[in-house]
Amino acid sequence: MSLANEIQIARKTIVTDGYDMSLGEVVNLYRDEELIIDPVFQRLFRWGDERKTRFIESIILGIPIPSIFVSQNESGVWELIDGLQRISTILQLTGDLRGDLAVELGPLILNGTKFLPSLNGKRWKESCQGAGDGLGQSLQIEIKRARVRVEILKAESDSTAKFELFQRLNTGGVSLSEQEVRNSMAVAINRPFYDWLVQLSNNANFINTTNQTDAALMSQAGVELALRFLAFKTIQYDPGLDVHEYLDEALIQMASDPNFDLNAIGAEFALSFQYIDEALGNAAFKRWNGNAFSGKFLMSVFEVMTKGVSDNLPALQVMNDQLRKDFLCKAAKDLWQNTTFNKYSGAGIRGTTRLTKLLPLASQLLRP
Repeated sequence: MSLANEIQIARKTIVTDGYDMSLGEVVNLYRDEELIIDPVFQRLFRWGDERKTRFIESIILGIPIPSIFVSQNESGVWELIDGLQRISTILQLTGDLRGDLAVELGPLILNGTKFLPSLNGKRWKESCQGAGDGLGQSLQIEIKRARVRVEILKAESDSTAKFELFQRLNTGGVSLSEQEVRNSMAVAINRPFYDWLVQLSNNANFINTTNQTDAALMSQAGVELALRFLAFKTIQYDPGLDVHEYLDEALIQMASDPNFDLNAIGAEFALSFQYIDEALGNAAFKRWNGNAFSGKFLMSVFEVMTKGVSDNLPALQVMNDQLRKDFLCKAAKDLWQNTTFNKYSGAGIRGTTRLTKLLPLASQLLRP
């Protein structure tokens, strides 16, 4: 296929429109529930008050606002894809932000800035009569009349177009993890699939064996680990892809597949981590030093152990409890005697190389 034909086909998957709107119009759309900010996206709202104040200052000084991107559904309702920080700041300022986040944040009280030191302590409306801490009607009107470009991804676009758009807009300087971008796209493609994936990551045996730090939990590392388990189990690993590209593609395939059996695969997930937890607890994915399991969580051990256990579930199920625990404990120790595992599980090995070399071993190493 020629480049020209590829471009023509690709352009048909993304149908866009766009025009300028006032911030007041955007706020009204949100009030009327014609602009939706999914709670999953709202959890990514990370600007501090200083950054929010600088944005409001820019609006007051007439500095142009970067475009926001929305996706239009079949009912004409817009879903915010990019511009969360800016729009949420405006909504918090005006008091229109809804949900738990609004309760958590409270009203936006501005700081003084280099150019506008008198902004310090100002809010949208006065806290009480005569307080003098409100922005005042004139400034409120100026803010509401400021204009922003809205780029619209039309409903007739390909079902994965939101994923591509959000991913490309949010893999630069924005402080989102790969999995946070992936989570947002799972919501865009198939919200029940996303909810199910999060439910898996909250499995008690899974949480105990992965032994995640607070920082890992904050960056959605548990959801990524659950996705890795599902991807390695159901989607053939393509060594031509970067690991994160592979996970992106696997998520799209699973979330878009109407025949993907959530119940059956969820049951296998639960049983796999039950067996691992019973045998090894929170030492499951750590290094065996010859005397004890110690150190930090190791991705290479997680990948081999979980794929190996899931691939051998029928054989593990017919073993009695003690025999199964003893077998899995010994298998976890024996990993460190395997030449191939030791060679390709180190920190300096690229993820693509590690997976290419170790995933084929998993079934064999964990076979009773």
